[in-house]
Amino acid sequence: MKLNRRVFIGTSAAAAATLAAPSVFAAGHGKPRVVVVGGGAGGATAARYIAKDSKGEIDVTLIEPTRMYYTCFFSNLYLGGFKEIDDLGHSYGGLAAGGVNVVHDWATGVDRDAKTVALAGGGSVPYDKLILSPGIDFVDGAVEGWDLSAQNAMPHAYKGGSQTELLKAQLMAMPEGGTFAMVAPPNPYRCPPGPYERVSMVAHYLKANNPTAKIIVADPKAKFSKQGLFQEGWANHYEGMVDWIGEDFGGGNVSVDPNAMTVTIDGEETSVDVCNVIPAMKAGRIAELAGVTDGNWAPVNAADMSSKADGDIYVLGDAASQGDMPKSGFSANSQAKVCANAVRGALTGSKVFPAKFSNTCWSLIDTNDGVKVGATYEATEEKIAKVDGFISATGESADLRRATYEESKGWYAGITADMFG
Repeated sequence: MKLNRRVFIGTSAAAAATLAAPSVFAAGHGKPRVVVVGGGAGGATAARYIAKDSKGEIDVTLIEPTRMYYTCFFSNLYLGGFKEIDDLGHSYGGLAAGGVNVVHDWATGVDRDAKTVALAGGGSVPYDKLILSPGIDFVDGAVEGWDLSAQNAMPHAYKGGSQTELLKAQLMAMPEGGTFAMVAPPNPYRCPPGPYERVSMVAHYLKANNPTAKIIVADPKAKFSKQGLFQEGWANHYEGMVDWIGEDFGGGNVSVDPNAMTVTIDGEETSVDVCNVIPAMKAGRIAELAGVTDGNWAPVNAADMSSKADGDIYVLGDAASQGDMPKSGFSANSQAKVCANAVRGALTGSKVFPAKFSNTCWSLIDTNDGVKVGATYEATEEKIAKVDGFISATGESADLRRATYEESKGWYAGITADMFG
């Protein structure tokens, strides 16, 4: 290309803009800084993709208190005996090797004016862009008689790890012919089919080890995800074992007594041997401390997952109020990739692609009896909006159900590799 004055001026201006970009976008302190709070499906994926795709142009720090992440998804299969607890644990070594600065500490506050995250261990971490992916916490007083001090007597087991192990130990210790109770959560909550897959996996274990035991489910909802599929499966595999009490029969009028090990449903008290209380949920505490929640959840813009309260803060996964996507590990992973692309573009000027999202939730009902539901989504001005969807049908062949379960195992291997490298 022959240079003339006009081309030279244009080329020079572009080059200057490119060279100046990192310092401009980083507010004059060298490399842009991204801090991610929460090392689950949303946070780990976002941190990994920003570090990988920016090729060293962005400093990425992940703040996560635990050194080993146990997935909540697939934890029901551990209860059913299809997985070992070690199968669900993943370290952060791969992220560190990929250039993410992993800090094992609790984030205790966010100073939005100073753009810093305070740590329980002291000090603070500065950011240009902050990504919050803290998962869920529980709503105080959601189930009468239960709070976090009762979680050892009546575990929630809705965060992977020790709570899941506790619930499994209690299940294994149930007396012959005993009663397992579940208090199901109201909408919205993490993994809509999760409580009912859990019922299936508990029933699978009891059928093999304690076949005269019973399961009672107190549910504040009139209907639930994949209801026809689960109820067909319970009738086929666990006839007479599961008693689901929905909203119409007082399933939402529940109190528990962890000391007496009783559950009272619509005025009728029942002694139980194990009680799995899954309370109403809200965004993880750090989102509230950052001032980006409205009610129980954190509203976000669908195009990039940025907070509607602060354009330099992004909220992913279960904690976000985003529209039609269910709260799931798949959703968080999908949202994280959109967010990572947007954050990298904002900090380095790289191309930002239009937001597209997808989700699939698999559930195992019995051995090789897998079902699924899923959808694709797009960003609109108002929300993440569902475009189309699919769901398994009742009465499917055994071969198709086996293939669906095998598909879910492949997905688990793929998403955990995508999260942790």
